[in-house]
Formats: sequence, C-alpha cells, structure tokens
Amino acid sequence: MVTPLPPALDGERIHINSRVGGLSYYKAGSGPPLLLIHSVNAAASAAEVRPLHAHYCATRTVFSVDLPGFGFSERSDRAYTPALMTEALHVMTDEISKHCGSGPVDALALSLSCEFLARAAIEAPERFRSLALVSPTGFSGGKPRRGTPGSTLHMPWLLAALRGPGWGGAVFRGLTRPAVIRFFLKKTWGSPHIDEALWRYDVLSAQQPGAEFAPLHFISASMFSADIHTVYEQLKMPVWLCHGERGDFTDYRGKTLVQDRPNWRISVFPTGALPHFEVPDAFFAAAGL
Repeated sequence: MVTPLPPALDGERIHINSRVGGLSYYKAGSGPPLLLIHSVNAAASAAEVRPLHAHYCATRTVFSVDLPGFGFSERSDRAYTPALMTEALHVMTDEISKHCGSGPVDALALSLSCEFLARAAIEAPERFRSLALVSPTGFSGGKPRRGTPGSTLHMPWLLAALRGPGWGGAVFRGLTRPAVIRFFLKKTWGSPHIDEALWRYDVLSAQQPGAEFAPLHFISASMFSADIHTVYEQLKMPVWLCHGERGDFTDYRGKTLVQDRPNWRISVFPTGALPHFEVPDAFFAAAGL
C-alpha cells in the first residue's frame, strides 16, 4: 500500500483542471506575487523550494507549483516536453492574475526548469518582471544549443528502451530506492550533509502512482531544449543567475554567453546546486526578491 503524499509546503494547496491537465500549487502570504518552480529529476516536487516558500511568504504572495508529472499534479502517461512544462507556467501566470491582478510577476526556477521559465518569458514577456535562475541547465560550455525553435534533445530510442515491457517501472524503482535518492542528493549537495526532510519527501513522492512517467521522459532528454542558448539570449527583463561550487552541477563555463549582458547578473555560492538550503541568508540577500 502506498503512503499518501502529505503537503510539501505550508499554505493553501490549490488544484485546478487546466489545459495541461490537473495542476497543483501552493499559495501563501500576501504582497507582490512570486512564482517558485522546482527542478526536474526522478523525485522532484515543490518540496525543493521549501526554504524559499517559507521565507518569501512573509512579504510576498508566493505561488509554488508542482509541475506536470510531479507532486500533486497530474502524473498521467503522456509526452512530457518543454512545451508542456512551459504551458504549465503560462497557466500559473493566469492563476496568479486571478489572485493578484494582471501585473508582471517575479519568478524563480531551479535547474532544468530554468529552461521552461526562460521560454515562458520570451513567449509572454509582459507577464514577467524578473527571473531568478538557480543552477540553470544550458551553461556547461558544451556544444551550442541553437536548434530549430522548439526542438529538443529527445532520444526516442532511449525512451522506447526505458518503457519496454516491464522495464520502465523496474528502471524507475531502481533509481528511486531510498539509498539511491540519497546518493543523488549527495551529488547535488556535493556533500553528505543533505536536507533530510527533502530526502524523506522525495522517497515518498517517488512511490506515488504514475511517478515514473515524467522522469523517464527526463532521462531520455525529452525535456531539454535544443535551442536554449537562443532562448536565453532573447531575455530582456532582469535575470539573476546563481550556482554553487560543489557537487555535480558546477560547470558553468558557458555563462560567458550572458555574463556581459546588462540585464544579467551572476552570483556564485560555496555550496551545492541548491544554495537556498545551505546559505539561505546569503542567498536571499543576493537574490534581491
């Protein structure tokens, strides 16, 4: 029997039926709106933004979303793509407008979700006042990603293999055993001193029905944009990029793409890929949200 998933965050949890399916988000606080977006991995959820949600709800109306395929949002067997995730963010800005009025919002995303946020911001720039990109993908300094608009790095053969008869569930269960989730969080932190509450929530979240569908698309690169360098270069609003110096997510040689642009600023922390868990005071001071 699967243990039901508890709320990841304080505040009101709202579930809507939308054009991207069932979408769940947490709302807390009052003041100017702030949208928080978790990363994408085998056990992702809004739990990854917990320190941010708790801090900013003192001065902002905070909206923390569970992306499609994760947390309390719909986990159906469908294609999980940048287009789907980007559309979910447009749904969220529509929701924010209902609660806070039609003005532009500040938004913060983690890791791969930074690509979705950047795309949403070039598709509807009037909806976003500023972006905060925490440990964003696409800046490793590897092969330029300037593919045709909307193209992805999807490997159909890999997705087919992962979804082979009986294999998909087995692969996912292997990747989400408690010890394996701990292993990957240590790589994210670059340290054995992970956030234990996040680990516990990740373990439980990965056991929910349908939990494997979005992660298998992630593993097959279906959610990575082949044109993300072009997308990042089109951003005109203020953008804050930050990353850590430890763990598996520290190659940011490619930030030369944007570091001289007047609307971009960059911070580096002596942490892993989730600095808001490790040095919250320094993070909040640098973020300026």
